[in-house]
Amino acid sequence: MRARTPLIYRPVRKAPRENWMRFFGCVVIAGGLAGIATAAQTQPDASRFPPVPDLASPPEFPDPLVMSDGRHVTTREQWYNERRPELITLFEQYMYGFLPPPPEELAGKIERNDRTAFNGRAAIKEVTVTFGPPELPRIHLMLVVPNRREGPAPVILGLNYFGNHTLVRDPAVGLSTNWMPERGEGVVNHRATEASRGTWVDIWQIEKTIERGYAVATFYNGDIDPDRPDQRGIQTHYRKQDPQFDWGTIGAWAWGLQRAVDYLVTDPDLDRNRIIVTGHSRLGKAALLAAAFDQRIALAIPHQAGCGGSAPSRTTIKRAETVKQINDQFPHWFNARFKEFNDQPERLPFDQHCLVALCAPRPVLFSNGRQDTWINPEGQFEVLRAAAPVYRLLEAGDFIGTELPPDGKLIGGTLGFFVRPGGHSLRSEDWTAFLDFADAQLGRPTKPRSMAPATGTPSTAAGKTKERQAALLEVPRWEVHEFELRDLNLNLRADPERTNTARIIRLQPQANSTSVLQIWACLNSSSRKLRNRHRTSRLSKSYGVLANAMDGT
Repeated sequence: MRARTPLIYRPVRKAPRENWMRFFGCVVIAGGLAGIATAAQTQPDASRFPPVPDLASPPEFPDPLVMSDGRHVTTREQWYNERRPELITLFEQYMYGFLPPPPEELAGKIERNDRTAFNGRAAIKEVTVTFGPPELPRIHLMLVVPNRREGPAPVILGLNYFGNHTLVRDPAVGLSTNWMPERGEGVVNHRATEASRGTWVDIWQIEKTIERGYAVATFYNGDIDPDRPDQRGIQTHYRKQDPQFDWGTIGAWAWGLQRAVDYLVTDPDLDRNRIIVTGHSRLGKAALLAAAFDQRIALAIPHQAGCGGSAPSRTTIKRAETVKQINDQFPHWFNARFKEFNDQPERLPFDQHCLVALCAPRPVLFSNGRQDTWINPEGQFEVLRAAAPVYRLLEAGDFIGTELPPDGKLIGGTLGFFVRPGGHSLRSEDWTAFLDFADAQLGRPTKPRSMAPATGTPSTAAGKTKERQAALLEVPRWEVHEFELRDLNLNLRADPERTNTARIIRLQPQANSTSVLQIWACLNSSSRKLRNRHRTSRLSKSYGVLANAMDGT
């Protein structure tokens, strides 16, 4: 049997490692856990991508399964090893800017954990996430976790517009101290006040979410970038490769979401296999980008994300936002090179269907208001149709829609679409669609997650082969397992690049595995043995593959 494609990692300055320590309510995540499975193992040479005037200008969507040199992608291996890394570099080169590697160290300190929130139905955790010197911005992450649940809860992660305190009425949730736009209710002199507390409760529908068994994780987008053309946030702390490729605000927010994921995968109350990312409007653009680049995210729901997110750059819809309009109004959202496409978007060597394709084989839902033509619901529908060939190649599902659905009807399948009456807003019925889609694709929170492919995939029929089932192994589902080395019949090889602070062990799959996954784990060199709590996931049991990581003691 032909070998499968290995897991894909973004290169970092040091070998990736996973070693977190829990003490006094603080979690420390060291050495590049942040970037695991975010991009390709090796990046193509960006210098070989031509200037904008030299690019071809087809009016139709570029084929996501055709390489820049004209070769057709016909296998899973070619997609993961060649086309996927090429697309990531194209997006960074021509649109979002180059996102920096994950920080060398990231820490999450639990500042508060109140299990009596929402009349005892949920716990509110406030966590400060740091990732470097004190002068770097901090993420103030708020978690709302249902108390009544069976096992770890799936979690919906999203940025918010005016601070965590606006999403709940809890007077103990801290006010954001960062700069804010004054359009926010209760914002005075660009700072939050008590008058803004709870002003977004009806928009975010957290009570509905926890009643359905989902946790919520959120932080203020201004923790990472203030969304101002005259001021940057986290970007100023990273060396620029080239001024024209400096990453924009959308890229910065996506990078911040990935840092939040770094913490979420360590929280025992949360199901790291079911991390869902969402966002509304500009924050939906960041959510889709984060999911495309980070395969730890299990499902993406960009809501009304429009141009630069879920809507195409090439569009013939008269009232839809264009590349020129978005760059003129928000010059800080994308990199400088993207502005060169203002009057010639057809020269882009990709369109947003390729960003959706980078999420494959994971589910994606586009949701919209029918009257919100500015964000181009019709164009978004075509984006999903154009991304579907990649999902079919990976035997991960399809987009089953043939025309825009009636209001309130959710098109299911791995690629989903939902439209309801109304304009640009986030409503209760949107959250219902989000949760219904997540239930269908990832399994209801109260039930163990099924490893069967999502509804609508070609491999759902009885008698599907193990080879097709093994396709699910290509997406890393990060699980921590602790075990004794003597219990394992594995080929262990020390990585000589590590110092005496830690050593990396490469775990090769057992001989009967149908995948050639290369799984990394970090062992503290001061440890002489590991706790004997060997737990193997259903996925591991099925295919003889040890799951992806282990805790050192």
